[in-house]
Amino acid sequence: MDALKPLDATERSWRGIDFFILWAGAGISLAEIWAGGMLRPMGFILGLAAILAGHILGNTALALGGVMGSDHGIPTMVALRSAFGIRGSYLASLLNIIQLVGWTAVMIWIGGNAADALLKPTLGPHPRAWMVGIGLVTLGWSFVGETFWKWLQRVSVAGLLVLSAAMTIVVFKTYGWHRLLASGGNSGLPLSLGIDLVVAMPISWLPLVADYSRFSRENGSAFRGTWWGYFFMSSWMYLVGLAAAIATKSDTPDAMVIQLMASTGWMLPALLIVLFSTFTTTFLDIYSTAVSAQNLFPSLKEKRGIVIGGILGILIALVFDATQYENFLLLIGSFFCPMFGVALTDYFFLRKRRIATDALDEQHGIYWYTGGVHWKAVAAWLAGIVLYQASFRLGWSMGATLPSMIVSAGIYLLLKPAPHRAP
Repeated sequence: MDALKPLDATERSWRGIDFFILWAGAGISLAEIWAGGMLRPMGFILGLAAILAGHILGNTALALGGVMGSDHGIPTMVALRSAFGIRGSYLASLLNIIQLVGWTAVMIWIGGNAADALLKPTLGPHPRAWMVGIGLVTLGWSFVGETFWKWLQRVSVAGLLVLSAAMTIVVFKTYGWHRLLASGGNSGLPLSLGIDLVVAMPISWLPLVADYSRFSRENGSAFRGTWWGYFFMSSWMYLVGLAAAIATKSDTPDAMVIQLMASTGWMLPALLIVLFSTFTTTFLDIYSTAVSAQNLFPSLKEKRGIVIGGILGILIALVFDATQYENFLLLIGSFFCPMFGVALTDYFFLRKRRIATDALDEQHGIYWYTGGVHWKAVAAWLAGIVLYQASFRLGWSMGATLPSMIVSAGIYLLLKPAPHRAP
């Protein structure tokens, strides 16, 4: 599949339910449970408010990013060519490849160690064997393509919904609603920072959302399916993580929840959650690694890119403690918040959702700008990165994610670029 060419109508067969299931699968993740635990200092009620508000804001940006794909049948990194220029999109692609391979490794590492912790008493310690097995299955999941994803995701997500319900019952039955509702915050984590911690999760999927929305039959169903699928399951997992962290005063509620299920006789469901939540989330990273690479190397075959990305992720997980990469990956991820402040502003406010797709690979065409780069967009992007890093490092109460997006969008509008709109 040529990522630079819009998909033909015959290749665009996904409905709203397909996007709901796809993004629900992405939301069922040990990473979401762990992230929910970060809200523990806020207490249960305020933490729940941050979960809902953060997902409403973050999911709206995520679903809007998907509109670029469903409008024109093109993936995210190719869509960025209209705002940043053909060569300007290359840096975004490179950063995205690095973060996607890195997150593939992190998720494989987490899944392998979680599975090993569950079965170590029975099978002995074999974390690397679990990593290889999980990595190869996830690579295969990515390799089969969009036709089979719909069915794989339907079966897997349906099972995960049942397992997640069982997990939730175990958590709240063990710790009790009254105990959780009575918990109050014990630190100065303000609501704005809590919301920022939640918003960052759906925003992290923005660089790849159009890679999947381009398969949509029409816009409305893709938007609604993406929004509700991720909102429903990610909010749920955040809530479980928050509850477990408050009850146990643990900084690793994901591990606590899995071990709790195992200790109460739910060993197999716990193992299935570990495995299938890794598959349904991480295959998105592997596939989009290949799609982003095609923006840099158009001659690269999609299947070859998937294999390369998947193997790199497995190798990194095997060789290094992948959690050491988290701060580095979060640093890279921070670049995408202001980037999409610019991209969404350009697409919705200035171009009115019009892109001349036949000019997206045309040197010296309307998206060539100056030497292939739209420097006004780059300047607004860089200003947002500076604000994000300052806010993050100095701990400003307003957070970092939304302010950086808003400032980059505002600066871009003030520069008043004159886009060449497609008819």
